[in-house]
Amino acid sequence: MTYSSYRVKVPGKLLIAGEYAILEPNQKAVVIAIDRYISAYIEPSHQNLLSLPQLGFDQVTWKMGTEKVQFNVTDPKLQFIENSLAVINQYLSEKSIDIQPFHLTIKSELDDQETGRKYGLGSSAAVVVAVISAILTLHSGQKFFPSFEDVFKLSAIAHLKTQKNGSGVDIAASTFGGWLCYSSFQPEWVLNQLQQIKVLSELVEKPWPNLSIIPLTAPTQLQLCVGWTGKAASTGPMIEKVQHFRSSNLESYKQFLTNTSAAVDNLLKSFELNDCDGAISSLTQSRQSLRMLSEKAGITIETDQLKALSQLAEKIGSGKSSGAGGGDCGIAFVKGESEKEELQIAWKNAGILPLKLAVSKDGVNVTEYNCEMSVNEYYCNV
Repeated sequence: MTYSSYRVKVPGKLLIAGEYAILEPNQKAVVIAIDRYISAYIEPSHQNLLSLPQLGFDQVTWKMGTEKVQFNVTDPKLQFIENSLAVINQYLSEKSIDIQPFHLTIKSELDDQETGRKYGLGSSAAVVVAVISAILTLHSGQKFFPSFEDVFKLSAIAHLKTQKNGSGVDIAASTFGGWLCYSSFQPEWVLNQLQQIKVLSELVEKPWPNLSIIPLTAPTQLQLCVGWTGKAASTGPMIEKVQHFRSSNLESYKQFLTNTSAAVDNLLKSFELNDCDGAISSLTQSRQSLRMLSEKAGITIETDQLKALSQLAEKIGSGKSSGAGGGDCGIAFVKGESEKEELQIAWKNAGILPLKLAVSKDGVNVTEYNCEMSVNEYYCNV
């Protein structure tokens, strides 16, 4: 029997500017989607099956319990998917859409393919977006056409149910793609609305205060370079340390917000004016703001390798850590291909791995295919 199945590709992300500050109301961040992806393959099935071969899960069965999803295995690695399934089940039920059984297989390109070490490209957010998008696609039709905004909000809700905090900036990049200027909703407001409203579709349909997602166009000569330090970092503990600093040193923290906001505004202005030099300068300004925060809060945002990465970049253009810091990737702005090649050679000589990454113009991307084989057989042959 031949039937329609779907492959959903969702990009990872890198934060360019606005780290930490984006957790506050009315702050902005610049983020990009990158051309490494989470791919979700979904097909109708006789029972609900989940396969994550890279994590060692072949065929996990699941069903909806009275309050949550019940897997036939227990593993914390499945929490983001568990909450994604629960959210989408509630949402479709409210739309009077019966969920048909399906087999969902997920593959990731976001980590190092040989060692499995994480680059810090937003894997949990991308997985949530991929799961939400795949299930919505399978069930869309004459009654229901999901939008990117629907996908973003449902994914943000599922992510919040798991993590209890976060700005949603990584979810925005994975959903919409490209260069984005992002201002966050407030997690407390969303979680409070979930308690008050109960009807998920109402929360998805109403405006979220402060939320803004605006596409950007980078200066034509601007080249983005990404380097990996070889050390993975955990975002949660870093954010906790910054929040502790915020509560005990509010005036210094407010100065950090002011400095970061100025750096982001200058970056946005350089994009509007197609000003490559201005963009390079604003990235240096953003690094200086993070270094001030690191020094006053007593936390290591810029490790020795990230410092070396940034200093080498500043001999040609500009560079800084990306995201929470403490490891993972750093980024650089330079002008033209020759400067990009020069920097990548310098990074290699310093033990920093240049990653072959580019901006993904697309966010969620869906491909339909007719399948006469099982999704596992299809997956192994693509």
